[in-house]
Amino acid sequence: MHTEADAMEAEVERFAGPAEAAGYRRLRHWLEQLYRAQMRRFIDTNFDSPLQLLTPDLARLAALGGFGRLDARIGRHLRDERLRRVFSFQSLYAGVPPARALAAYAVIAYMDTVAGVYFPRGGMHALPQAMADAAARAGADLRFGRDVVRLERSGNRVTAVVTADERIACDAVVLTPDLPVVHRLLGRAPRRPLRIRHAPSAVVLHAGTDRTWPELAHHTLSFGAAWHSTFDELTRTGELMSDPSLLITRPTATDPTLAPPGRHLHYVLAPCPNTDIGPDAAAWGELGPRYRDGVLRELERRGFDGIATAVEDETLVTPADWHGQGHAAGTPFSAAHTFAQTGPFRPRNLVRGTDNAVLAGCGTTPGVGVPTVLLSGKLAAARVTGRTAAAPAARRGHSALVTPEGTSS
Repeated sequence: MHTEADAMEAEVERFAGPAEAAGYRRLRHWLEQLYRAQMRRFIDTNFDSPLQLLTPDLARLAALGGFGRLDARIGRHLRDERLRRVFSFQSLYAGVPPARALAAYAVIAYMDTVAGVYFPRGGMHALPQAMADAAARAGADLRFGRDVVRLERSGNRVTAVVTADERIACDAVVLTPDLPVVHRLLGRAPRRPLRIRHAPSAVVLHAGTDRTWPELAHHTLSFGAAWHSTFDELTRTGELMSDPSLLITRPTATDPTLAPPGRHLHYVLAPCPNTDIGPDAAAWGELGPRYRDGVLRELERRGFDGIATAVEDETLVTPADWHGQGHAAGTPFSAAHTFAQTGPFRPRNLVRGTDNAVLAGCGTTPGVGVPTVLLSGKLAAARVTGRTAAAPAARRGHSALVTPEGTSS
């Protein structure tokens, strides 16, 4: 994969011929139009009513086919099934199979393949660390590793965040854990006509190895052949993938300093059903190690010789771990981006019955993924500071941010 258009077109032509290369050019143009139609009005915006959708950009999105099905729309440009997968699998990030996802979700493929993917040197943790450093320079008082016990209220206002060992007074509070934790702290959950449907989860093996494989880039996708049945297993029947599609990430390809000299860092991500429809959290205690072994055997079968014996240090993360961290349905990807859980229909970042609490994170608007979660923080800040007409009646003063790992005030 290449972000630069000419390089990617040449690669598609080498791989699948000139007709598909021309189709890629048309697809790229469509993805760019789709992004421009969505970004300002549908992604980077605070919704207070579905009526906010009624803008010229809605007509543009409809004209671009954004309300059709993703795989069919990609198929208008690319006939090669392998290439169609490359530009449609991203809908699983949003918790919806390509056959059922709105074509509008091709905007994720735009971010992946046109805008480009960046990796912070020092590993992904360098991103939140840089943000924390900037916040501290701006005057934030950061308190890490503090368990939030409860929120104090006076009428419709949160007046303080109470941890295990201190009380932090606040004029506004921003809550970023997953929705069940937020609702527990607030003592209320919003009424919805339909129960929230959650995205699939994932098993992730983080492995330090004594070797690597030359065919592995920073990110490598290994698709199984059973494409459609895999999505049914993940989102409908609740079974583990019978022919898994896997993401293998080798961050030391970009930043060798993440491992000791002569060693390599890999992680293998295997999508799996969430605990609402698949094995529950308790079952993963026994299932996890067996599934880990099965995934490594499958990678051996696909040509990664010796991968199991190359592992010197490892951490296995399963839905049980996500569940233990407070993620609903044992998934870190929160509410799936179905039509009824997207845009103005997604859980709002304002909390009914509370005047000065705002949500951020993947469970609220605009949704799942690093770019969109960062935008959720921007949108939450706009609510607190009053930069939008719909901001809550929060007095200027101290704000408390409650994260999955502690508080910041």
